[in-house]
Amino acid sequence: MPGKKVAVIGAGVSGLSAIKSCLEEGLEPTCFERSYDIGGLWRYEEKTEGGRPSIYKSAASNTSKEMTAYSDYPFPDHYPNYLHNSKILEYLRMYTEQFHLMKYIQFLSKVCSVRKRSDFSSTGQWDVVVETQGNQETYVFDGIMVCTGLYSDPFLPLQNFSGIKRFKGQYIHSWDYKTPEKFQGKRIIVVGIGNSGADLAVELSHVAAQVFLSTRRGAWIWNRVWDNGMPMDTSLFTRLNSVLIKVYPTFLINRWAEKKLNTRFNHNIYGLQPRHRFLSHQATFSDDLPNHIISGRVLVKPNVREFTETSAIFEDGTEEDVDVIIFATGYTLSFPFLENDSTIMDNHHSMFKFVFPPQLEKPTLAFIGILQPVGATIPTSELQSRWAVRVFKGLNKLPSVSDMMTDITTRRTKTRKEFLNNPRDSHRVQYVDYMDEIATEIGVKPSLFSLFLWDPKLAMEVLFGPCTPYQYRLQGPGKWHGAREAILTQRERIIKPLRTRILSCGQPSSSVPLWLKSICAAFLFIVTLVIIQG
Repeated sequence: MPGKKVAVIGAGVSGLSAIKSCLEEGLEPTCFERSYDIGGLWRYEEKTEGGRPSIYKSAASNTSKEMTAYSDYPFPDHYPNYLHNSKILEYLRMYTEQFHLMKYIQFLSKVCSVRKRSDFSSTGQWDVVVETQGNQETYVFDGIMVCTGLYSDPFLPLQNFSGIKRFKGQYIHSWDYKTPEKFQGKRIIVVGIGNSGADLAVELSHVAAQVFLSTRRGAWIWNRVWDNGMPMDTSLFTRLNSVLIKVYPTFLINRWAEKKLNTRFNHNIYGLQPRHRFLSHQATFSDDLPNHIISGRVLVKPNVREFTETSAIFEDGTEEDVDVIIFATGYTLSFPFLENDSTIMDNHHSMFKFVFPPQLEKPTLAFIGILQPVGATIPTSELQSRWAVRVFKGLNKLPSVSDMMTDITTRRTKTRKEFLNNPRDSHRVQYVDYMDEIATEIGVKPSLFSLFLWDPKLAMEVLFGPCTPYQYRLQGPGKWHGAREAILTQRERIIKPLRTRILSCGQPSSSVPLWLKSICAAFLFIVTLVIIQG
């Protein structure tokens, strides 16, 4: 008997894992990709195209390769820890080839509409209209996986900037930016201090006469390279730290993090000190920004009060002549192909665990990757896909509508309490917590107690090491026999691309005996287990 037919919309990082997850559960996926190739956000194109994501040529990942990988397909060990967009695209091509995904993708196919069939309440089926080479065709699917991402519809808030219409220079959104060459000798203002805003300010400062970075509220600045030169996320995103965050008071965590970041450079002196505490808003990644501020190539400015024909006047009363304005002001979440039905999507984009619309009569629509993890997108999207296809197949059941709405309301209340009232934070999740939350639904969350009894070496790495995606292939549905080896060798893959010059001198031996280290580690492990179980 053939499996249920599932439409996957988009062949980016989320769409590829959605296809593979369907195949793992015996479903029949058809992926519709409006462009000519896979990759989504990570496929660089010289020209922008409405309705699809766009990146600048130099864009690189903010999460390291071990934390970013699909859970049963580690990056090649020689790949650098932080990857240029071209390397990520290479990896996606290898993944697609390894699992034979290409034959399920229809390119140059734009999804025009997704509508519930007249008998939806009994069948859960959808009518999907797809346009290919000017011709429209209607398909019937048993399930829909929306994998279009967050970065296709740029938000350009011109109404918030008085005088912008009389500005005689050029203004664009960061979505339109590709390379810095054509901005040679210009005076440029970048509005917004998210990841893209910081990256563009730094890159443009190499060719511009002057770059101004305008921010309303400031930002805490992360750097990719953490203590001992290790990738930041492999050092901080561990199960142990996840437990400690739950135990320690929020003000102590804020104090520690802010002190840590201020040790690198004082955010107050550099004009970046935000009004919010560290945990209240997503921090910005930039290894180079403080270097360019201290050398004067980037000048940090407050919010723009108004624009004149040739200048920007800031809220502190200062005025600077500018030739170009780049708005790094984020994106709008939109799904133009969905019918206007409140049971599918309300004005708040309410979704149970950011995946399932709660009001649907049948749970046959899932949104994949429509969230902002404090961590990598690929593993979170993949785990969402693994859960979604099991729900489609009937192997997992969703709670009642009232229970799902309660969960959504509780999460939303918690988000409003902990974070700023900002679109960037409304879909924010903590990486380890969210991964465990979805993994629990599927039955693939690693059991530390069981691991400690039967495989203490692995248990120690799972608890104290980085919470890499391979942990969610150790047990349960979709178990991968290579998961243990991938976890135990992950540190080797982190170090290998760094050791391109081998030194003859060895590392100094530790003054702490191995037996004492082992006893302390075991004690800490038991204490952590007690906290987790309690």
